[in-house]
Amino acid sequence: MMNRKNLTAWLPLALFALMIFTPLRPIVLGGVQRGLLATGLWNADAPATPAAGMPVVLASGGAYPHNLPLVTLDGKAVNLSDLKGKVVFVNLWASWCPPCRAEMPGIEALYKKVDHSKVAFVMLSLDDDAAKARKFVTARGYTFPVYLRTGNLPAPFDSNSIPSTVILGPDGQVAARHDGMAEYDTPEFKAALDNLAKSVR
Repeated sequence: MMNRKNLTAWLPLALFALMIFTPLRPIVLGGVQRGLLATGLWNADAPATPAAGMPVVLASGGAYPHNLPLVTLDGKAVNLSDLKGKVVFVNLWASWCPPCRAEMPGIEALYKKVDHSKVAFVMLSLDDDAAKARKFVTARGYTFPVYLRTGNLPAPFDSNSIPSTVILGPDGQVAARHDGMAEYDTPEFKAALDNLAKSVR
């Protein structure tokens, strides 16, 4: 028979098991990580300026280097090269990834502040089930464009961890890359995107 003292002792363990071994895990962990980002207790700064020494991936002859076939959540085929001439914010994420969930409110806030004629967002879901990605994005009310991969990801998008973000300049050069969770809704990061977008006509 379980008395109040035993129940109090087992309650934290039961909550931990609920969080780790059920579908609530990404929701709970993502919420905790988002809270840490919001308070500044978790130092997850995005690169404020293009990273020094970042490899140049622009192909000779000036062709846009990234042929990356994608599909929208409603099934429309697109290619990353269609965004040539814009600054492109590419974020790799999945609905089951707690750090991805944690950084998304900041990405959505940034998306709403940029000039979409000069800066494009490619939120690239790595979910195997498009319905899960669609359900997650719809439930949260996110308005940024979401895409699904149609095959293996080439460099520079083939990260071993998610979330992972790659910023491309208008010419397709990698301007910055960040592996891991970050807070992108900062004046410094928006200024860096705006600076990259100055050459966009």
